[in-house]
Amino acid sequence: MIRDWAELKAFALSLGLPRVTLEHPWGNEALKAHGRMWCWWSPFEDAAVFRAGRDEREMLMEADPETFFLHPHYRNHDLMLVRAGRIDPDWARPRLIRDWRAAAPKRWLKEWDAENPAT
Repeated sequence: MIRDWAELKAFALSLGLPRVTLEHPWGNEALKAHGRMWCWWSPFEDAAVFRAGRDEREMLMEADPETFFLHPHYRNHDLMLVRAGRIDPDWARPRLIRDWRAAAPKRWLKEWDAENPAT
């Protein structure tokens, strides 16, 4: 399980995805993909922030409220929180890849996919 921001950051960077940068938006460290927020730790809770549609996050929070929850700051966004120490790398990996792909410009992603068919 991933326990904190240092472990999550190391895990995300270990995926080896290009166009990922370490930034400091709003004074907090975060990883951006293609210039967009991609992987970060909440400044409000001891938890990671992940993208999730509202239906999906409601389902996850209902199924496992000890792991998935929401802070009022994120209520109006397609985001949810995952508690420190409860982030399963097998769950996080495909989400991070999906979100990295969603942030990529379509033309660039088409070229990337042609050169990297396994990603």
